[in-house]
Amino acid sequence: MNTYQTAFDTAERLLARALPRRWRHVQAVGRKALEVGTQLFPEESTDILAMAAILHDVGYSPALVKTGFHPLDGARWLRTEGWDERVVALVAHHSCATIEADERGLRKELESEFVNEDSAVTQALWFCDMTTGPDGNDLEVEVRLAEILERYGPDHVVTRFIRRARPLILDAVRQTEQRLAA
Repeated sequence: MNTYQTAFDTAERLLARALPRRWRHVQAVGRKALEVGTQLFPEESTDILAMAAILHDVGYSPALVKTGFHPLDGARWLRTEGWDERVVALVAHHSCATIEADERGLRKELESEFVNEDSAVTQALWFCDMTTGPDGNDLEVEVRLAEILERYGPDHVVTRFIRRARPLILDAVRQTEQRLAA
């Protein structure tokens, strides 16, 4: 059975040297998921959330890139490595990935291969990702979305995706914030 430490070591191996900035981001997302999960969920769901959080961007690793769509590439690889199917599905669908998959012509593949869990855990993962900057700093969700748009520029597929996904991302973040405040 995989653990958070195994997930951390896996992400470190795939990202730390090749993509140090991405590695800083996922470390912070993982730490945040541990904190959020402990406040909101039983231990099993906290573990799933934390593992998905630290692994959510492994598909950016040059060693794993197949389609160029990191949620799909990462989830496919994690599945072949025997990771828990719930972790794999959360990685596949993190942060509104279905909309980006649609923009890339990969929606049918994503949806047919991985179950999209619509839950408080899903929203918490999106919260952790979308309130953490590329260098691991905490950001308000609106600032994070603006940073992504600026980084990719006006005509990029990621920009189109963020514009479409914005209301869903904001809703997931707000609902998680409400759960944390309760």
